[in-house]
Amino acid sequence: MKTIKEPGGIYIHIPFCIKKCDYCNFYSVPDLSLEQDFVNALVKEITMAAAQVCFPCNTIYMGGGTPSTLKTKHIQKIIKSIFKNLNILPDPEITIEVNPGTVNTDTLKAYFDAGINRINIGVQSFNNENLKFMGRIHSVQDAENALKWAEDAGFVNTGIDLIYGLPAQNQDLWIYDLQKAVNHKPAHISCYMLTFEHGTPLDKRRLKGEFSLLDDEISGNLFETTINFLKDKTYEQYEISNFAKTKAQRSKHNLKYWSFAPYLGLGPSAHSFLFPKRQWNYNSLKKYITSIKKGNLPVKGSEILNREQQIMEFIYLGLRTNQGIDTDMFNRYFNINFYQVFGNLVKELKKQGIITGDTAFCALSKKGMRFQDSITRMFMCQDF
Repeated sequence: MKTIKEPGGIYIHIPFCIKKCDYCNFYSVPDLSLEQDFVNALVKEITMAAAQVCFPCNTIYMGGGTPSTLKTKHIQKIIKSIFKNLNILPDPEITIEVNPGTVNTDTLKAYFDAGINRINIGVQSFNNENLKFMGRIHSVQDAENALKWAEDAGFVNTGIDLIYGLPAQNQDLWIYDLQKAVNHKPAHISCYMLTFEHGTPLDKRRLKGEFSLLDDEISGNLFETTINFLKDKTYEQYEISNFAKTKAQRSKHNLKYWSFAPYLGLGPSAHSFLFPKRQWNYNSLKKYITSIKKGNLPVKGSEILNREQQIMEFIYLGLRTNQGIDTDMFNRYFNINFYQVFGNLVKELKKQGIITGDTAFCALSKKGMRFQDSITRMFMCQDF
């Protein structure tokens, strides 16, 4: 496969949360007493990682955890260190995730002044009962305040995250959340189907029979409602869960993941893609800090993707986007013809209305997006 030359991205995992949400399985800790040690270790990791990262980057993304639990001076220090040590192209997209209830006007203004130009607010729902069910620490009023304060601070590229598919949720209740989000005129809206990850408090409650899951038909209808409602409000779907007002307001960083671009992950549990290698850091804050104090990168493990893995990831990620698989890029990267290998499968799926597109792009239809994982497995069964 040819080397991918697209600019890369930087992901920073901030591992602190006041309280872990009941559905979340991302790594986080509630103990902020290690904040200073973490920031010192992260800055050192940035300088150490600079030696292994030769690609220029045009996106920086702070996720977690809850980045907005950090002191603003620490956020500023992290950004300065990245610009000092890594090859950051002019005018990068710099995103921070914030949770309502953890920010105020001064916090958001400090982020904006530090050069952060995109903010993702984890609203999840405009219904207090839904928030309580998911174990969120904030209220609807906290979310309303955070959105107003972000606008007051100067942010124009604001994203709202929502979760749907909750037990007993119907179309009217979901449309209420969507309409409330649209009323704030965000540049970007992400809508994620609730998943029950093994070992989470919400999954344990499910196993005890405390509630019933939505059936597949209702879940599918909510997915279609999302697409149709936001399209009517002039939000373009560009990935299964993501919608933007304009092409310029899409998440440039997340597009890295779906376009097979390189990215460097910093912080505990962060993953990197340094083609053809994937690597991941310790998912323990103490092990992360200890490793760096000893002068070692905090890498827990890595793997080199073989040719088959590369092809399958390229297809899986491409099918997540509205554009679909760029077949010309596929041909150039892998030195095989996409339609010679997958042509019969594509032809059959087109007959079923599951795949659309021309010879340049192979994309899932709205119907097909409901079954993306199953369709990817069909591609995996082909000989290449």
